[in-house]
Amino acid sequence: MKAVAIKKSSRKMGTLRCDSCGEDFFIGHNPASVEKGFAEKQAKWLEKVLAEEHERDKKHPDRIELPD
Repeated sequence: MKAVAIKKSSRKMGTLRCDSCGEDFFIGHNPASVEKGFAEKQAKWLEKVLAEEHERDKKHPDRIELPD
């Protein structure tokens, strides 16, 4: 299963807030393969994607597949 970022709902994990609109996302990994450094790289990537969506006046999807 690939790692994904999902709009925050009732599940509590590491979260990332979009600087532009304030929507919250959490990054979920398979518990057997969690690496903090890898998750931090994915969070930085996600920040860029969210900013680019605002630049294009595009709404954030409910799920964003993160790079491996």
